[in-house]
Amino acid sequence: MNRTAFFNLSYGVYLCTAWDEGRPVGCVANSAMQVTSDPATIAVSLNRVNHTHKCVADTGYFAVCVLGEKVDPKLIGTFGFRTSRETDKFEETPYSVRDRMPIPDGCICYFVCKVVDRMETSSHTVFLGEVQAAEVLRSDRPMTYAYYHKVLKGKTSVNAPTFVEEKKTESGARYVCKVCGYEYDGEIPFEDLPEDWVCPLCGMPKSEFEKIG
Repeated sequence: MNRTAFFNLSYGVYLCTAWDEGRPVGCVANSAMQVTSDPATIAVSLNRVNHTHKCVADTGYFAVCVLGEKVDPKLIGTFGFRTSRETDKFEETPYSVRDRMPIPDGCICYFVCKVVDRMETSSHTVFLGEVQAAEVLRSDRPMTYAYYHKVLKGKTSVNAPTFVEEKKTESGARYVCKVCGYEYDGEIPFEDLPEDWVCPLCGMPKSEFEKIG
């Protein structure tokens, strides 16, 4: 089976947020969709190893925040490649509490949902949420999964339902972020980058890049 065929399905790039005993948590989700219009319901797929999954299951509420093409890529790096068990993702992420849910700044719109049903798969839970509130915050083109990969050169978390392990190439030395998998391909040699340079996706310093090949 050629698993890259799944890349041709239509995906977006979203943040799913929840509460952990009063502490805001969240993760990146690329599998979310509207299921019905009356009542309005949204389904989101979360890996059961994600801490956000536990918080959604415990509280019965979640928010889906839509990201646009102009969003700061570091937002994806923070929420997509770190765990809320060990990192306070909202510590350096400006956000507001809207309709009782934590909504990071930079989202173009959000949906606050109450869990009404769930479906278990081998690794993920699909939460079905009835929309309690929705709001548009700014004008931007919604980011697609294809845009994230082809334009931003972003990588996929191993916990994502669309994760496919990439084949390694041996042609020349490459510098890859050990946190998010971003591969540096700029015109300036990696060694000549200033010491305060950071990964454009997750904000990690040069010391977190690994030389391969």
